[in-house]
Formats: sequence, structure tokens, C-alpha cells
Amino acid sequence: MKPLTLTVRTMTEPSLKHVYCPDETGGHRMAYWQWGRPDSAHLVLCVHGLTRQGRDFDVLAQALCERSGGNIRVICPDVVGRGESDWLKDPMGYQVPAYAADMLALLAQLHGVAPISTLDWLGTSMGGLIGMVICGQPDLPLPVPVRRLVLNDVGPALEWQAIVRIGAYLGQTGHFDTEQEAADAMWAISKSFGPHTPGQWLALSRPMLRPVSGTSNSALRLHYDPAIAVPFRLATEEAAHQGEAKLWQLYDNIRSETLLVRGALSDLLSPETARAMTARGPHARLVEFAGVGHAPTFIAEDQVAAVSAFLLG
Repeated sequence: MKPLTLTVRTMTEPSLKHVYCPDETGGHRMAYWQWGRPDSAHLVLCVHGLTRQGRDFDVLAQALCERSGGNIRVICPDVVGRGESDWLKDPMGYQVPAYAADMLALLAQLHGVAPISTLDWLGTSMGGLIGMVICGQPDLPLPVPVRRLVLNDVGPALEWQAIVRIGAYLGQTGHFDTEQEAADAMWAISKSFGPHTPGQWLALSRPMLRPVSGTSNSALRLHYDPAIAVPFRLATEEAAHQGEAKLWQLYDNIRSETLLVRGALSDLLSPETARAMTARGPHARLVEFAGVGHAPTFIAEDQVAAVSAFLLG
């Protein structure tokens, strides 16, 4: 008699859902992409970087679903102003504390749909800063404390020259005739993401594009509200250094088991800051990827394997 074989059906596309988030101008909707079992008590929240969106995590989310035997819920929000989420009436709302409040609203809704007993967080760049705000304040109304935290190429101290580099293109959403033209333009400012095949890069680029409104042709633009650049450009080097003390305080309060992922060529997270993060606060475990700058995309197998082992091990 043949032994029974359990077949886990892999989701190739996530479900798109929304959550209402209050704000001072009447509220907004935040979109999120849901992978895996909608009723799973183990929830992994994956939060993207400054100009990105939730579909960045497609490869990783599918891997987590497969390697968990399907018993996991992976949630990838489009932070407000990006992707399928609303744009804010007041651009000054495009800041990390407001994003953190939106994540609390999201987690409350998800907990109401199906109770969360295990909560993990993965944050790339801006998503990691939001994670530090959430995990570094123990009195916040979370369904359960964050068990494991992945900080992807971000820390309490950020290199000012990298911030200047990002600010040079932030808000320029472009006008492209084809997906390939747009992908090529994005690659020109994103080579620090590390090696990708043409197919991988095109797949990563497609969710970044939207039709240009008011045109009858097939012109495309990037997916985000150009106004996210407004508060970003008000930042100064002096203010950034002053904010480091608060971020270190938040980091030192973190009790989650923490994995720090760093691109070995990163210009945003210095080796010195990364080493300091292993020696204080949650004493993060550090893994670096050669040939990658800011920031790893979790498409390469070694990156997927490292994060999957941490979250599922």
C-alpha cells in the first residue's frame, strides 16, 4: 500500500484587501496583499521600503507558504500613498509615526478576522523603521508582542549621503511608454539591489507601474504619490542626527528576537552601525549578502533561505 502524500497547493497570486485607517483629514484606506491561510494564527507582516509596495515580497511570501506547509498568513501592505492604497490629502502625513498607526489598525482588523497567536515582522528600510517604532514601544495595543523581527538594511543610524541619494529621485514618478522602458529606468537607480536576471527584474518592476491618468495611450508612471517627497525633503542632516538618539532608544527597548540583514555594499546602513546593533538592545543576529547594497530584495535563494529559516525555525 502506498503511503499517503500531503500535497500543499501553492498560491501564485495573493488576495487584495483594504483596511480603514483614521487620520486628521477624514481617514484613508490602506491596501494589503494576503498570502497563505486567511485563518492562520501565525502572521508574518512584511513592510516595504520608501518608494516600493507590497508585491515586492511575492517570492518570499510564496516561499514562506511552501516551507511552512501552508500553515501561515503573510500580509504585505501597500503603505499609504503607494500601490493600491489611497493618497493622503495632507502630505505631512507621509511620515513613520503615522505609518505605524496604520499598521496598528491593520493588525487589529486582521486579529478580528482570525486571532493572531504568533506575530512576526519583516521590514525593508522604511518598513524596518516602522517595525522599530512598533516593537520599541511595549505599551502599544498589539494583538500579541512581535516574536521575531527582521530588519532589512536599516538601523537607528542612517548614512546621510544615502539619504541625499534617495532624495535625488524621490517624487519623480516618470512617464514611460512600455514596461521595459520603466524597468530600465528603475534599474538605473536600483542597481544597489544586487544581481537580478532580466526576468526577475521585470517581474519586480511590473507592480510598480500604473497607467498615466488623462491619457488615451498606454503611458505608465510609478505607482506612488509624488507628495511622499514633501516631508522627506524637509529633513536636514542635523535633524537626522538628533533623531538617532530616539531611534536607538526604541531599538534598545526591543524584546523580539531580531535578525539584521545587510547588503555588504550598503551605503545606508554602515558596518559600524550594524555591529553596534549586534551588541545592544535585542543583540541582533547579523547576516550580510555579498555583492548587494541597499537593499536585499529576497528574490535570491540564499536571501530567502536565511529569512525563512529565521521566521520558521
